Amino acid sequence: MNDLKISDMQKMQYELWEKHKEKWSPLEPKFARNSLLWMFEEIGEVIAIIKKRGENEIMSDSSLRKEFVEELADVLMYFNDVLLRYNISPEEISEAYIKKHDKNMGRDFNSEHSNYLKHK
Repeated sequence: MNDLKISDMQKMQYELWEKHKEKWSPLEPKFARNSLLWMFEEIGEVIAIIKKRGENEIMSDSSLRKEFVEELADVLMYFNDVLLRYNISPEEISEAYIKKHDKNMGRDFNSEHSNYLKHK
């Protein structure tokens, strides 16, 4: 499969919502909180695999890796639900991501972390 763009993921997630819209909550900001909570639950499943099976097994066991990647895909699906519920376009999140990346490229994380610990 191809490398998905954010717009592709949002379109796919919208199609899934459209199929289930009679049972699922509307794509409105007031329901984004639930999508975030479900996303955190999926992140917990990712963490559980790491804790229980470890990095070496994730990298060497193809069936475990498939399960791990599927859980990460669930995280992305709920993330895209949040974007859709807040009507955040692919362009808007891409612009913010690029700006944050540029900012991070100029940061000294070690120094910031040391300063943070000193002031605690």
